Formats: sequence, C-alpha cells, structure tokens
Amino acid sequence: MYRSLAVLAAGVFAIGTDSFVIAGVLPGAADSLGVSVGTAGWLITAYAFTYAILGPVMAALTATWPRRTVFLAGLAIFTAGNLITAFVPVFGVVLASRALAGFGGAMVTPAAVAAAAALAPPERRGRAIATVMTGLSAATALGAPLGTAIGSLAGDWHATMLFVSALGMLAAAGVALLLPALPAPAAVPLRTRVAPLADRRIVLTLLTTLLVYTGLYTVYSFIGESLDRATGGSGITLAALLFVWGLAATAGTLGSGRLVDGLGGRRIINASIVLAAIDFVLLPWTSAHLASAIVALVVWGVSGWGLLAPQTHRLIGAMPAAAPLLTGLASAMVYVGVSVAPLVGQVGMAWFGAHWLGPVGALFIVLGLGTAEAAHATIRRNPPYSAPPAEAPPSRIEENAVPHICAESMDERS
Repeated sequence: MYRSLAVLAAGVFAIGTDSFVIAGVLPGAADSLGVSVGTAGWLITAYAFTYAILGPVMAALTATWPRRTVFLAGLAIFTAGNLITAFVPVFGVVLASRALAGFGGAMVTPAAVAAAAALAPPERRGRAIATVMTGLSAATALGAPLGTAIGSLAGDWHATMLFVSALGMLAAAGVALLLPALPAPAAVPLRTRVAPLADRRIVLTLLTTLLVYTGLYTVYSFIGESLDRATGGSGITLAALLFVWGLAATAGTLGSGRLVDGLGGRRIINASIVLAAIDFVLLPWTSAHLASAIVALVVWGVSGWGLLAPQTHRLIGAMPAAAPLLTGLASAMVYVGVSVAPLVGQVGMAWFGAHWLGPVGALFIVLGLGTAEAAHATIRRNPPYSAPPAEAPPSRIEENAVPHICAESMDERS
C-alpha cells in the first residue's frame, strides 16, 4: 500500500507544481506575453477552471479504464500542455495550453485521491488521503520554489515550464514502472457523480472549500507583488519564501490527517480557518518585512493546507456510500476557488493595491467559517447513512473506501 501511495503522491506532486509555480513567475510571463500582470493571472484561471470543470466529467468517462491507463493518459496530456506553453510565445495559445494541462490534471488528481481512500482500511483513511495530498503540498515546498528559482536564474519563465514538463514525464515513468494494477471502480454516470450536490450537507461543505481557497489564492495568485517589499523584487528570495510556505503546508497536511483520525474534523476545520483569517488580515503589515513575512507564510501554510484532509473527511463522513464521487468534487472545488481567485485579486489590486489583498482574501475565509459551521449543524440534524446509491452499486474499491459511520460518532467529529 505504501509504495502505491508514494507513486500516487508523485503524480499529484507534478500536477500541483504546475498549479502553484505560475504565480512565482507571473511578472516574467506578463512581460514576455505583452500583457499586464493582472491579465497574466488568467493563466492560473485557465488551468484551474478547466481542471475543476472536467474533473467529474473525466472521472465518469474514464471510470472503467484501468487505473494505470488513466494516470498515464492524464500525465501525457498534462506534459503536452506544458511543452506548448514553453515553446509558443502567444498569449491566446498559452491560455489554451494551460487549459490543456488542466485537462490532464483533471484525469490524475481525483483518481489518485479516490484510489488512496480505497487502498487504506477505514481507521487509516484520513492518513492515506493526507499522504497523497502531501504530494500537492510538497509541490509548494519543493516544486514551486524550484520552478521559481529556475525561472529567475535562467532569466526566462519558459525554463520553469520545461521543468514542470520534466516532472510530468518522471511521474509517468514512476506510474509505468512502480504502480501495481489497481481495480477500477464501478462505472458511474456523470448524473450520479454530481447527485451529491442535491444534498445540503455536501453543498455547504463544498462551499466552505470554495470560499476559503478563493481567499487564500487571492493573495497567492499575485504573491510576487504582495511580497515585493519583503523580497526586494528578488526571484531567489521569493523562491526561498515559497519554500518556507511549502514546508509549512506539508506539515499542515500530514499533521491534519493524524489529528482528524484522533480528534475529528470540526476542531481542525474551524481552527484552520480562524488562523488563516487572522493571518491574512495582518498581511499588509507582516508582508512588509522579511522576518514577519516568514512567520505569516508559516501560519498560512499550516492553516491553509491543514484544511484539506478534514474537509474531505467531513464530506465522506456525511455520505459514506458516495466516497469516490465526493473526493472528485472536493478536489474540483479547490480548483474552482483557485480559478476565481485571480479575478478577485485583479479587482483587489485595482482598488486597494497588491499589499492589501490579504484583507480581501480574509473576507472570503471568514465567510467560509460561517458555511463550515452551517455544514456541521446540518450534518448533526441529518446523520450520515451507509446505504449505497441505487444507480451505483459499490465495487471492490468503493467498498474498501467506505467505512460504516454511525450517527452518534459523527455529532462532534464532523
């Protein structure tokens, strides 16, 4: 199981690096493509929005494919998109290539998280999900800073995209050589995959993710401009700060998985949101100096990424029989937030300036706390059930992924 989780995490690492590294080289991309930094933020939106929309669609279309085939096809498309980005210096084409890369990512990450939940016994499910998600947070610790540093040292952001393409190729090689055959889940139509959206418990939980990650990425999308006082405009210093942030994100992801298994999700969700909101309100001042910016990034990394595992755990706990479907929706909702954030940030920079994007993001994060508590209250009033949907009888993977959770145990843990 552990080797399989490591291979899945490596694939997610490549996808995650592409998600985060663009923000670090956005000024260079804007200059090269002849657009403003705000307009260049659409490169983040193109990738993330395509990923979010096509995640559930591709999960349905590839449901009967062998898992290895899904991962290899997705990584091939992902790599092709990044190579086009690296070699075609036309803004419209680059936007399309970012969408193509997001299409590949949409095939890989939801399937990887669902496979992780299926591989682990119920009592270790939180840790298994967190292990694969560590690939995503490790992309912030290593992938994004390395990509930013490579672009800065080379003096050309295209070098960064070649680096991301190489990660995609390496991840594909790992899947081809090391990932054992995994049983595919039962074929589930798209209508069934989005059916949980009719459940208020699920909608409120997903809305929490959307609001919080919109707030978090409002700042991250333009992190070079937001932290320019601390970095002095140095790409290497920015890469070092992203490295610190990524280490904190990795710690938050791993730590939250263990805490959820031991304490339940509600305390971790609420604490993460409150810490992130306070941190962002203070960013106009803490981002002005290198030392205080480091502290702010550590808090941001731990609290922001500490939210992923408990949110996924809450979704699965609310509707256990739909666990494989919900992991895809959870991942998609993160990327909806990421795709919306650059648009919010573009407006925020125009109105208040880049240094005040923190309080703008904090507004969305605080709204997320309200929906998180509403989700908890709704789950308590409507306890989870374990009967599978009539249209989607569970396969072997789904049965392994779905624990029996009684209503009493969910009162405080959700």
